Amino acid sequence: MRLGFLNPLFERPGPWATVYVDTSHPDQSSAEEHERHAREACRRLEQQGADARTCRAVYEELATVTPATEPVGRAVFASRGEVVLDPSLTAPPQGAPHACWSALPHVGPLVELAGDDPSCLVAYIDRTGADFELRGARGDRAVGRVTGQQWPVHRTATADPSERHFQLRTENTWEHNAGLIADELRVRQEETQADLVLLVGDARERRAVHDRLPEQLRDRAAETAHGGRASGSASPGTHAARLLDRDVDEVRARHLHDHTGEVLERFRAGRVPAEGRVSAAEGVPALVDAAREHRIGTLLIRPDGTDLYRDVWAGAEPDQVAMRRTDLQYLGDARPAAVRADDALIRSAAATGAEVLTVPPGGAEDTNGAPVGGLGALLRWPYEGGVPQ
Repeated sequence: MRLGFLNPLFERPGPWATVYVDTSHPDQSSAEEHERHAREACRRLEQQGADARTCRAVYEELATVTPATEPVGRAVFASRGEVVLDPSLTAPPQGAPHACWSALPHVGPLVELAGDDPSCLVAYIDRTGADFELRGARGDRAVGRVTGQQWPVHRTATADPSERHFQLRTENTWEHNAGLIADELRVRQEETQADLVLLVGDARERRAVHDRLPEQLRDRAAETAHGGRASGSASPGTHAARLLDRDVDEVRARHLHDHTGEVLERFRAGRVPAEGRVSAAEGVPALVDAAREHRIGTLLIRPDGTDLYRDVWAGAEPDQVAMRRTDLQYLGDARPAAVRADDALIRSAAATGAEVLTVPPGGAEDTNGAPVGGLGALLRWPYEGGVPQ
């Protein structure tokens, strides 16, 4: 998961009200039930010291959340009387609404509840161009189109040798347009930072574009025969649209599974010193050091880990984090606050453009290489001389 969408939370001073609410139960859809949940969440915030203006903003936001608007759930982040961010969830939080008043926004659960979100750039291709759509857990949106040569694009039915020149011109148009689409697809992928690409259209057109993609992007590209660029080829609600949606979901799930496995393999190898260098960190003290030095490339979080709940000290800036309160005085902040380790490290990761990845539990024998305490990282550059103390 890329956390750039959380930056509005980290650009403002706290304290913060954070609420996670479950809307996955249709039998709890009455206005009275939602109003009761909203009141309960605000009561808990008030007990923890939240101001009245912020509680009112949270209440008004929660009162509008129903299964019709949010089938699974929503997180609400508010400060100084204003709701700053209210992302949808892809998994329901457990139990009653979770409400927290803290120096930093409590974003730790969001990594698991909002889901790791490999975004998919869908290219709807035909012989004359392509339309591009970005699909992800936070919604779908059109991201442009490209138009190639419009003539000639259709072969004639005759086998007359005199038509050979026209046939060649038609094929040249196809090839030219395929190259144009591939170039534009590369540009759109770089702009959107999409994790993978799905090519939609006829087999010949898909393959022509696929073969012209840069090698790095070609490895992340898949194809589907469902849907197309023509009007009505995959209209919402149709069987073709459902098949296309299924293909997008399968491609994203496969990418996430493969990516998680690759990261865990690199983490397992990187935390073992090799020639006096380690390229992975594990445990809160090592990760705090890495966060201060902007070394975290991928932050790994195991939701059941005990290290997530450990207190660290954080200042106003993302790299102002330490194990002891007195350490922050040397980092330029005289009024640090005690915060959860996962919240502080996620803030640091978001500020430096690092990836945050949820990994499954490793079990008693840690067979999949997950961080033992629940927090680990692949580093942007290794430590010399072993793990820092």
